[in-house]
Amino acid sequence: MKAAGGHSTAGVPDAGTGGVRRAGTAGAVVAAALRDLRAVDGAVYAAVAGTPTPTLDAALRRLSRAADHSKLSLGIAAGLAVFPGRPRRAACAGLGAVAVASVSANLLAKRLVRRRRPDREAARVTVARQVPMPASASFPSGHTASAVAFAAGVGAVLPEALLPLWSLASAVAYSRVHTGVHYPGDVTAGAALGIASAAAAGRLRRGLRRGGPR
Repeated sequence: MKAAGGHSTAGVPDAGTGGVRRAGTAGAVVAAALRDLRAVDGAVYAAVAGTPTPTLDAALRRLSRAADHSKLSLGIAAGLAVFPGRPRRAACAGLGAVAVASVSANLLAKRLVRRRRPDREAARVTVARQVPMPASASFPSGHTASAVAFAAGVGAVLPEALLPLWSLASAVAYSRVHTGVHYPGDVTAGAALGIASAAAAGRLRRGLRRGGPR
């Protein structure tokens, strides 16, 4: 078969059709991978819900409630701000990171993804661990994003505080799964968002310092 101008088209693939086919295949692979990840996410959530931990339930419930509205981070920042120099700067850095994380999680990511909260009743999460189920979307975990952002922000200025604050943020993150209000994937995404928020807040802070009076 010859095209206009006498050039043969035999053996020449249809680039347009091939591109659509490859895009469709890639999309199917991504969709399948996402389904698998959601299945793993749900299975881990169910495993946590189904594991009896009566000794931990009350403590993790209290920790989760204490992290509401970043109250833990605000309290620690207030304690650091009492001391001039690096502790006070670290408190400001931590609060700046929390502000970025809170806006990113609650005003942007949650509104874009709109993931439903887990069904605690279906998973049979014991009442002894439960905290009030938030009305906002599930993905990402705002509590985790703010706690991790605070730890990273403070740790960038006061490295000796990083390990204890990171441990506290990890406990807050787990408490959100333990109490049944988040899937593990939500807190993983929240942690990543918290780290990114602390980095963004740090760059902004350094930029403002460089642009200040000389």
